Amino acid sequence: MQLRLDQLQAHLQRELRPLYTLHGDEALLVQEACDAIRAAARAAGHAERTVHTVAGAHFDWGELLGAAQALSLFADKRLIEIRIPGGKPGKDGSEALQRYCEHLGDDLVTIVVLPRLDKTAQSSGWFTALDGAGVTVRIDPIERKLLPGWIAQRLSAQGQRVQGGEEGQRTLAFFADRVEGNLLAAHQEIQKLGLLYPPGELSFEQVEVAVLNVARYDVFKLSEAVLAGQVARVLRMLDGLEAEGEAAVLVHWTLAEDIRTLKRVKDALLAGRPLPMALREQRVWGLKEKLFERVLPRLSDRSVDALLDAAQVCDGLVKGLRHPDWPAEPWAALRRLALMVVEAVSVPVSPREASGRWLALRA
Repeated sequence: MQLRLDQLQAHLQRELRPLYTLHGDEALLVQEACDAIRAAARAAGHAERTVHTVAGAHFDWGELLGAAQALSLFADKRLIEIRIPGGKPGKDGSEALQRYCEHLGDDLVTIVVLPRLDKTAQSSGWFTALDGAGVTVRIDPIERKLLPGWIAQRLSAQGQRVQGGEEGQRTLAFFADRVEGNLLAAHQEIQKLGLLYPPGELSFEQVEVAVLNVARYDVFKLSEAVLAGQVARVLRMLDGLEAEGEAAVLVHWTLAEDIRTLKRVKDALLAGRPLPMALREQRVWGLKEKLFERVLPRLSDRSVDALLDAAQVCDGLVKGLRHPDWPAEPWAALRRLALMVVEAVSVPVSPREASGRWLALRA
């Protein structure tokens, strides 16, 4: 049985299943889901709790199976948590988990905590057994476009709200920019507002003074922002990545890989392949698939070739070479390349023209 995260609380109020499998990388949401299940288990009399963390190939799965089948010394009902940080239990673990699912009883509630799993892992025998024996909850990260709504919901839960209309939307957007990519810190900043101000309406000035800039960015989100044509967000993310000490080479590789993939998909389309097939062959899916579908019609073959040339020049710059027409500083070169891609996918202009606009912007 599969549930969305927002369905979990209502489910727990109706019933308590013997097995819950949580998989996702958002630590705050995983922790809150575990807390909700633990609270429901305690209310149902599962007072004794044990935790097993699978750390490497030497984990004793026999001990786990024995613990599950042993009689409790302190309580009639128990709660067992199985944490698999690596997401791969291995051959012995796969067999043990499948056997575990065959011997679930009413006196035992089990929580299995996993990181985000790909399609291959979700199709494995051990995960299928877990899914079939209990409740599975996939915990997705809160994307940037959903973050203002998430913040508003959390503020409402503690009796606070932003102003209505455009002013409130500006406040939420500011808040989201400050905490993007760091949901745990976002939660802490929301709690701070609850301590600083009474229930009721919050002004932009109150939020601006209270909320720290705790945003954290990764290169994959940067890639999505570039393809979405979000100029201000791209520049903010590049500044953040540079400040955090991210390797310029890795940022360049991410941008260049997107450009190469655009080129390969364009070539496949010219060869007569349907767009969905071309995207699958290049392993483009999810949000990126939608972004590619939007930007590909705006790019001419000449534009893509020019972006490839720019990516090649930038590759040398981040590795210490120089070019007379490009900034010598690697992060300045990365900003130029990113803005060239942004403008190329946003409006039907040539990358050469986009580069000229970039130089004018920096002047």
